[in-house]
Amino acid sequence: MTGPLLNSAAVFIGGGLGLLLAPVIPQRLRDGLPAAFAMISIAMGVVMTIKVQQLPAVALALILGLAIGELCFMEKGVQRFGSFIQRVLARILPVRNHNMTPDLYSQNFTALIVLFCAGGTGVVGALTEGMTGNYQLLLVKSLLDIFTAMIFATTLGAAVMSIAFPQLLIQSLLYFSARLIMPYMNEITLGDFSACGGIIMIAVGLRIAQIKTFAVVNFLPALLIIIPISLYWHRFMG
Repeated sequence: MTGPLLNSAAVFIGGGLGLLLAPVIPQRLRDGLPAAFAMISIAMGVVMTIKVQQLPAVALALILGLAIGELCFMEKGVQRFGSFIQRVLARILPVRNHNMTPDLYSQNFTALIVLFCAGGTGVVGALTEGMTGNYQLLLVKSLLDIFTAMIFATTLGAAVMSIAFPQLLIQSLLYFSARLIMPYMNEITLGDFSACGGIIMIAVGLRIAQIKTFAVVNFLPALLIIIPISLYWHRFMG
Protein backbone atom coordinates (compact mmCIF):
# COMPACT_ATOMS: atom_id res chain seq x y z
CA MET A 1 0.00 0.00 0.00
CA THR A 2 2.73 2.42 -1.04
CA GLY A 3 0.62 5.03 -2.88
CA PRO A 4 -1.85 5.93 -0.10
CA LEU A 5 0.98 6.24 2.42
CA LEU A 6 3.01 8.46 0.09
CA ASN A 7 0.03 10.65 -0.73
CA SER A 8 -0.97 11.17 2.90
CA ALA A 9 2.63 11.87 3.88
CA ALA A 10 2.80 14.48 1.11
CA VAL A 11 -0.26 16.31 2.47
CA PHE A 12 1.05 16.14 6.03
CA ILE A 13 4.55 17.32 5.09
CA GLY A 14 3.22 20.00 2.74
CA GLY A 15 0.96 21.34 5.49
CA GLY A 16 3.89 21.40 7.90
CA LEU A 17 6.07 23.27 5.40
CA GLY A 18 3.28 25.78 4.89
CA LEU A 19 3.17 26.48 8.62
CA LEU A 20 6.93 26.97 8.78
CA LEU A 21 7.18 29.12 5.65
CA ALA A 22 4.06 31.22 6.27
CA PRO A 23 6.02 34.19 7.71
CA VAL A 24 8.26 34.42 4.63
CA ILE A 25 5.74 33.70 1.84
CA PRO A 26 4.45 37.02 0.45
CA GLN A 27 0.74 37.70 0.83
CA ARG A 28 0.39 38.29 -2.92
CA LEU A 29 1.67 34.75 -3.53
CA ARG A 30 -0.81 33.30 -1.02
CA ASP A 31 -3.64 35.18 -2.74
CA GLY A 32 -2.56 34.29 -6.26
CA LEU A 33 -1.77 30.58 -6.06
CA PRO A 34 -5.20 29.34 -4.87
CA ALA A 35 -6.63 30.72 -8.12
CA ALA A 36 -4.09 28.62 -10.01
CA PHE A 37 -5.10 25.52 -8.01
CA ALA A 38 -8.74 26.28 -8.79
CA MET A 39 -7.96 26.43 -12.51
CA ILE A 40 -6.00 23.17 -12.30
CA SER A 41 -8.93 21.49 -10.55
CA ILE A 42 -11.34 22.73 -13.23
CA ALA A 43 -8.97 21.64 -16.02
CA MET A 44 -8.61 18.17 -14.48
CA GLY A 45 -12.39 17.99 -14.17
CA VAL A 46 -12.90 18.87 -17.83
CA VAL A 47 -10.37 16.23 -18.94
CA MET A 48 -12.12 13.63 -16.80
CA THR A 49 -15.62 14.68 -17.90
CA ILE A 50 -14.97 14.29 -21.63
CA LYS A 51 -14.46 10.56 -21.05
CA VAL A 52 -18.21 10.19 -20.40
CA GLN A 53 -19.90 7.24 -22.09
CA GLN A 54 -23.51 7.60 -20.88
CA LEU A 55 -24.36 11.16 -19.86
CA PRO A 56 -27.90 10.33 -18.62
CA ALA A 57 -26.45 7.73 -16.24
CA VAL A 58 -23.94 10.26 -14.90
CA ALA A 59 -26.67 12.87 -14.46
CA LEU A 60 -28.86 10.37 -12.62
CA ALA A 61 -25.99 9.38 -10.32
CA LEU A 62 -25.24 13.01 -9.50
CA ILE A 63 -28.90 13.78 -8.74
CA LEU A 64 -29.36 10.72 -6.54
CA GLY A 65 -25.96 11.23 -4.93
CA LEU A 66 -26.80 14.83 -4.08
CA ALA A 67 -30.13 13.74 -2.60
CA ILE A 68 -28.37 11.19 -0.39
CA GLY A 69 -25.75 13.72 0.68
CA GLU A 70 -28.37 16.34 1.52
CA LEU A 71 -30.49 13.89 3.53
CA CYS A 72 -27.40 12.76 5.46
CA PHE A 73 -26.21 16.37 6.04
CA MET A 74 -22.75 15.38 4.79
CA GLU A 75 -21.67 18.93 3.91
CA LYS A 76 -22.70 20.30 7.30
CA GLY A 77 -20.95 17.42 9.03
CA VAL A 78 -17.66 18.20 7.29
CA GLN A 79 -18.08 21.92 8.01
CA ARG A 80 -18.61 21.18 11.69
CA PHE A 81 -15.50 19.01 11.63
CA GLY A 82 -13.54 21.86 10.05
CA SER A 83 -14.78 24.35 12.63
CA PHE A 84 -13.91 21.92 15.44
CA ILE A 85 -10.40 21.43 14.07
CA GLN A 86 -10.00 25.21 13.79
CA ARG A 87 -11.04 25.78 17.43
CA VAL A 88 -8.82 22.99 18.76
CA LEU A 89 -5.75 24.05 16.82
CA ALA A 90 -6.27 27.73 17.67
CA ARG A 91 -5.60 26.82 21.29
CA ILE A 92 -2.32 25.13 20.39
CA LEU A 93 -0.93 27.16 17.48
CA PRO A 94 -1.20 30.88 16.80
CA VAL A 95 -3.72 31.93 14.16
CA ARG A 96 -1.74 33.39 11.27
CA ASN A 97 -4.60 34.80 9.21
CA HIS A 98 -6.86 37.10 11.21
CA ASN A 99 -8.75 38.32 8.13
CA MET A 100 -10.41 35.02 7.25
CA THR A 101 -13.97 34.72 8.46
CA PRO A 102 -15.17 31.42 9.99
CA ASP A 103 -17.49 30.88 7.01
CA LEU A 104 -14.70 31.36 4.47
CA TYR A 105 -12.39 29.14 6.51
CA SER A 106 -15.05 26.41 6.60
CA GLN A 107 -15.70 26.69 2.85
CA ASN A 108 -12.03 26.43 1.93
CA PHE A 109 -11.38 23.59 4.35
CA THR A 110 -14.37 21.62 3.02
CA ALA A 111 -13.24 22.15 -0.58
CA LEU A 112 -9.75 20.93 0.31
CA ILE A 113 -11.11 17.75 1.90
CA VAL A 114 -12.91 16.92 -1.34
CA LEU A 115 -9.90 17.91 -3.44
CA PHE A 116 -7.48 15.72 -1.47
CA CYS A 117 -9.74 12.82 -0.46
CA ALA A 118 -12.24 12.43 -3.30
CA GLY A 119 -10.44 13.63 -6.41
CA GLY A 120 -10.62 11.32 -9.38
CA THR A 121 -6.84 10.91 -9.52
CA GLY A 122 -6.70 9.65 -5.94
CA VAL A 123 -9.68 7.31 -6.29
CA VAL A 124 -8.50 5.77 -9.55
CA GLY A 125 -4.90 5.68 -8.32
CA ALA A 126 -5.81 3.76 -5.16
CA LEU A 127 -7.95 1.31 -7.13
CA THR A 128 -5.21 0.82 -9.71
CA GLU A 129 -2.57 0.07 -7.11
CA GLY A 130 -4.89 -2.31 -5.29
CA MET A 131 -5.49 -4.22 -8.50
CA THR A 132 -2.10 -4.07 -10.22
CA GLY A 133 0.39 -2.87 -7.60
CA ASN A 134 1.28 0.19 -9.74
CA TYR A 135 1.35 3.33 -7.56
CA GLN A 136 2.70 5.77 -10.18
CA LEU A 137 -0.58 7.68 -10.44
CA LEU A 138 -0.64 8.33 -6.69
CA LEU A 139 3.05 9.30 -6.83
CA VAL A 140 2.25 12.03 -9.35
CA LYS A 141 -0.70 13.17 -7.21
CA SER A 142 1.58 13.31 -4.17
CA LEU A 143 3.97 15.69 -5.93
CA LEU A 144 1.07 18.04 -6.69
CA ASP A 145 -0.52 17.70 -3.25
CA ILE A 146 2.61 18.64 -1.34
CA PHE A 147 2.65 22.10 -2.96
CA THR A 148 -1.12 22.52 -2.73
CA ALA A 149 -1.09 21.67 0.99
CA MET A 150 1.87 23.98 1.58
CA ILE A 151 0.16 27.03 0.08
CA PHE A 152 -3.21 26.49 1.73
CA ALA A 153 -1.56 25.81 5.10
CA THR A 154 -0.25 29.39 5.08
CA THR A 155 -3.85 30.57 5.52
CA LEU A 156 -5.74 27.59 6.93
CA GLY A 157 -2.99 26.56 9.33
CA ALA A 158 -2.37 23.11 10.78
CA ALA A 159 -5.90 21.96 9.85
CA VAL A 160 -4.51 21.14 6.40
CA MET A 161 -2.21 18.56 7.96
CA SER A 162 -5.22 16.84 9.57
CA ILE A 163 -6.67 16.08 6.11
CA ALA A 164 -3.91 13.49 5.65
CA PHE A 165 -5.69 11.11 8.02
CA PRO A 166 -9.13 10.88 6.34
CA GLN A 167 -7.32 10.76 3.01
CA LEU A 168 -5.29 7.75 4.15
CA LEU A 169 -8.44 6.05 5.42
CA ILE A 170 -10.38 6.57 2.18
CA GLN A 171 -7.54 5.53 -0.12
CA SER A 172 -6.81 2.47 2.05
CA LEU A 173 -10.44 1.36 1.81
CA LEU A 174 -10.32 1.79 -1.96
CA TYR A 175 -7.02 -0.09 -2.14
CA PHE A 176 -8.34 -3.11 -0.24
CA SER A 177 -11.70 -3.13 -2.05
CA ALA A 178 -10.12 -2.81 -5.49
CA ARG A 179 -10.41 -6.51 -6.35
CA LEU A 180 -14.15 -6.31 -5.67
CA ILE A 181 -14.70 -3.13 -7.70
CA MET A 182 -12.29 -3.42 -10.62
CA PRO A 183 -14.03 -6.41 -12.32
CA TYR A 184 -16.96 -4.06 -12.99
CA MET A 185 -14.76 -1.25 -14.32
CA ASN A 186 -14.97 -1.79 -18.07
CA GLU A 187 -14.49 0.99 -20.60
CA ILE A 188 -18.05 2.24 -20.19
CA THR A 189 -18.24 2.27 -16.38
CA LEU A 190 -14.73 3.70 -16.08
CA GLY A 191 -15.62 6.53 -18.45
CA ASP A 192 -18.82 7.32 -16.57
CA PHE A 193 -17.02 7.10 -13.23
CA SER A 194 -14.35 9.48 -14.51
CA ALA A 195 -16.99 11.92 -15.78
CA CYS A 196 -18.85 11.83 -12.47
CA GLY A 197 -15.65 12.62 -10.57
CA GLY A 198 -14.73 15.25 -13.14
CA ILE A 199 -17.94 17.20 -12.63
CA ILE A 200 -17.30 17.18 -8.88
CA MET A 201 -13.74 18.39 -9.49
CA ILE A 202 -15.09 21.29 -11.58
CA ALA A 203 -17.40 22.19 -8.68
CA VAL A 204 -14.41 22.09 -6.31
CA GLY A 205 -12.45 24.44 -8.57
CA LEU A 206 -15.34 26.91 -8.79
CA ARG A 207 -15.63 26.79 -5.02
CA ILE A 208 -11.93 27.43 -4.41
CA ALA A 209 -12.10 30.34 -6.84
CA GLN A 210 -15.12 31.63 -4.86
CA ILE A 211 -17.21 31.77 -8.04
CA LYS A 212 -19.95 29.47 -6.79
CA THR A 213 -20.22 27.75 -3.42
CA PHE A 214 -21.36 24.25 -4.37
CA ALA A 215 -22.10 21.79 -1.57
CA VAL A 216 -19.48 19.50 -3.06
CA VAL A 217 -19.42 17.02 -0.17
CA ASN A 218 -23.08 16.22 -0.77
CA PHE A 219 -22.20 15.04 -4.29
CA LEU A 220 -19.73 12.40 -3.11
CA PRO A 221 -22.25 9.52 -2.81
CA ALA A 222 -22.55 9.79 -6.60
CA LEU A 223 -19.09 8.21 -6.87
CA LEU A 224 -20.41 5.11 -5.10
CA ILE A 225 -23.60 4.67 -7.10
CA ILE A 226 -22.36 5.63 -10.57
CA ILE A 227 -20.89 2.15 -11.21
CA PRO A 228 -24.12 0.15 -10.72
CA ILE A 229 -26.16 2.83 -12.47
CA SER A 230 -23.76 2.83 -15.42
CA LEU A 231 -23.85 -0.98 -15.63
CA TYR A 232 -27.62 -1.24 -15.56
CA TRP A 233 -28.10 1.74 -17.88
CA HIS A 234 -25.90 0.11 -20.49
CA ARG A 235 -27.67 -3.22 -20.09
CA PHE A 236 -31.23 -1.92 -20.36
CA MET A 237 -30.88 1.38 -22.23
CA GLY A 238 -27.63 1.03 -24.15
